[in-house]
Amino acid sequence: MTLDQLRIFVEVAEREHLTQAASALSLTPSAVSTSIRTLESRYGTPLFNRIGRRIEVSAAGRIFLTEAKITLARARATETILAELGGMGRGALKIQASQTIASYWLPRLLVRFRQLHPRIELKLTVGNTQQVAEAVLEGSADLGFVEGDIDEAALTIETVDQDRIVAVVAPGHPWANGERLNASALLNGQWIMREPGSGTRSAFESILAEVGVNVPELQIALTLPSNEAVRSALMAGPFAAVVSELVVATHLQAGLLCKVNIDLPPRSFYLLRHKGRYKTKASLALQEAIQQRHVYT
Repeated sequence: MTLDQLRIFVEVAEREHLTQAASALSLTPSAVSTSIRTLESRYGTPLFNRIGRRIEVSAAGRIFLTEAKITLARARATETILAELGGMGRGALKIQASQTIASYWLPRLLVRFRQLHPRIELKLTVGNTQQVAEAVLEGSADLGFVEGDIDEAALTIETVDQDRIVAVVAPGHPWANGERLNASALLNGQWIMREPGSGTRSAFESILAEVGVNVPELQIALTLPSNEAVRSALMAGPFAAVVSELVVATHLQAGLLCKVNIDLPPRSFYLLRHKGRYKTKASLALQEAIQQRHVYT
């Protein structure tokens, strides 16, 4: 079994699509298919179920996927250590961040970091808070950035910034008149929420619980998978949503959305790192730069 075979398997398993995996790997579909069949034949284990023209990961494949990801992460870490010991002065950094951070907070910092460290390759992927934590745990991300609470003994969790969350509505909504609302009044609204696992959703639910609002009584009209989808839906209907002020700042300034007059406490942005893994020079450099953000202003 080779690392290339593992990489091919992981790409196919995560997409459950041979052609898409081949495209991501810059290989032909036939080469990808041959690699998968070679693995299955050598070990006598079907890693995928073939259903017509579709494939899906088998039960054995799901177990193998976890181990394959761990092996690839370890191989990449070993290569990084060897490069740093050789004084190559370069590196690669895989980062995963939740949507708000990845779209509105982190890019400016990464651009400036790249200018200061041009030989460090940066790769940023997006997931919700739970997905980011899982990526750091399994080693597919060196660092994670989230806005939701994480309780995981294997991770170090460091607060790196504070974020203001706001309740917003369209200009025609009754709550757009600036009249102050108490927490119980929120039960009268129709809400758009992010998906379960989202840091924004968990922060809002925690706030409601703290002020005595029964979360299951909240009237949820729509559950949407991104900040942008929430923002668009707000402008199209009589709904309310809680989002980071970073997400709606330009829309508030333009009068396309209005802030609801209710005080919501700030939330934290967190950096996640695995306690047991080697800390690369690249990851330490980014962590230090974020801790000293004045260098980016």
